[in-house]
Amino acid sequence: MRRSYPEASYDEASRARYHVRASRPGGSGSGGSEKGLSVTRRLFMGLFGIVAARLAWLQVVDAGNLSSKAELQRTNVATLHAKRGTIYDRNGNILAMSEECKTIYANPEAVSDPSGVADVLVELLGGEKDTYMDLLTMDGTFVYIERQVDQGVADELKSRLAEAELSGIYYLPDMKRVYPYGKVGAQVIGYVGTDGTGLSGLEYYYNDILTGTDGEMLMETGLDGTPIAGGASQVTEAKDGMDLVLSLDIDLQESCENIISQAVQTYNSDSGSVMVTDPLTGEIIAACSTPLPDFSDLDSTSLNLRLVSDSYEPGSVFKVLTTSIGLDLGLYTKDTVYNVPAFYKVGNDYVSDDDGRDYALDMSVEYMLVHSSNPAMSKLVLEVIGPERFSEGVDRYGIGHLTGIDFPGEVEGIVKTLEEYDGSTAGSMAFGQGLAIPMVQIVRAFGAVANDGVPMTPHFLVSKGGEDVEWPAGERIISAETANEETVMMRGVMREGTGKNGQVEGYDFAGKTGTGEQASEEGGYAAFHYVASLCGFANADNPELLVYAGLNGTAYLALASSAHVFHDVAAQATTIMGVKPVS
Repeated sequence: MRRSYPEASYDEASRARYHVRASRPGGSGSGGSEKGLSVTRRLFMGLFGIVAARLAWLQVVDAGNLSSKAELQRTNVATLHAKRGTIYDRNGNILAMSEECKTIYANPEAVSDPSGVADVLVELLGGEKDTYMDLLTMDGTFVYIERQVDQGVADELKSRLAEAELSGIYYLPDMKRVYPYGKVGAQVIGYVGTDGTGLSGLEYYYNDILTGTDGEMLMETGLDGTPIAGGASQVTEAKDGMDLVLSLDIDLQESCENIISQAVQTYNSDSGSVMVTDPLTGEIIAACSTPLPDFSDLDSTSLNLRLVSDSYEPGSVFKVLTTSIGLDLGLYTKDTVYNVPAFYKVGNDYVSDDDGRDYALDMSVEYMLVHSSNPAMSKLVLEVIGPERFSEGVDRYGIGHLTGIDFPGEVEGIVKTLEEYDGSTAGSMAFGQGLAIPMVQIVRAFGAVANDGVPMTPHFLVSKGGEDVEWPAGERIISAETANEETVMMRGVMREGTGKNGQVEGYDFAGKTGTGEQASEEGGYAAFHYVASLCGFANADNPELLVYAGLNGTAYLALASSAHVFHDVAAQATTIMGVKPVS
């Protein structure tokens, strides 16, 4: 017999669920307990304590940090670039200047039509649309589009975007470096990077003086990072850099660059160098080496001024030093005569002259210099001056030491000390072999002869920030009497000796040529691979300028190559610098 059960009502089900809840710890009703209620309170109070502690931390301990983060979220910091100092030549011509321009940036979150904006950017700034699209659609509220944009281009861009109702592009004040004479003097002046830092030449050497101190502007922005028009801003003004005046004459510099560039081709040379100075002050009026820099297709070696950075065996220009050392010691005069053999033993080799003579010849010291006799110079050093006094004289001339020229990359060269001399050192150095030096050391040495025996530091800087820069004289090398006697002999070189092709009509030049053989990587000397040079000053009795002209790696002797280059440079220099002829 089936047993029937009464159906439960909804009220009974509800009561059943109530009894279950009431029986849990902390529940209500007859099934609950005081213990359960106490646990619930404790849990609640614990949670409340954690929240209170966190609030205290945020409001008191971490308040400054949170405030800073909040400030960063509603401000953008823009750099206000200091104006880099202007560089002038000796006549007030601007060689380098900073020009106001704009840096263009975008807030991708504010760009409603990236494709439309990109089209305008391509049209006015150039570049690829895909590149701009990547920038305009990236995450964030700030991205650079283009730096150092000309003011006119930036104004046109702003106008075009406004006409098309395209948003999200903004502008910051900026500076860029401008060189009014283009590539002329670029090797000496140098250049700067996009961040305004000097990277070569005098822009690099005097970077700390030319560079000012950047300022900054804090701009109030909206939630999306867009600057608020008329919003609060805080400005720290930029401090501009100092202006510099150089000793360069930009017109002479251009002439020298043209002359040496052509000469390198004419005489099939590896490179060439020119330097024109005022020997009484050390001021460098023009200086250059090939290859000359082209910043549109830059060869890093073109930034080197080879007169300063590269070492060569100078050859017979060194004979001016050799003869003057003995003159100053009173060991002979320019008229003292010695019997010079056709072949003179130096170490294990024999030295001879280019004239091919095979007999001994009586020569005065002046004749030795005018006709550039190698055996004669070796004889003077080894038999008359002596290696010790010769080494002391070479050192006194600053050979093998930095000149202190204000240009980056100067090297000392390779010159043996007396302790390092071997059997051939002194006899070879007597005529400019067996040592390697940057030719600016020859310029300084010849300048000392022109300046009555006192050397001056070759330099470019004349004044900074409106104040003259003092370049102290070096210690006297030879007496004024010795310098005058040496000058007389050097005058003979230019009138009837190896420098005659460098003579400029109407002017009184004193100088000396050099045809220095260069060491070969295989050992010994490379055949028909010379440094052909001529260094001299005018007018000899009252020098106003000194010229060095050199061809590196040429097969031509100095008389047939560098002497002609010297003539062309000297002709330009005397005219441009207003040096008056003596006849």
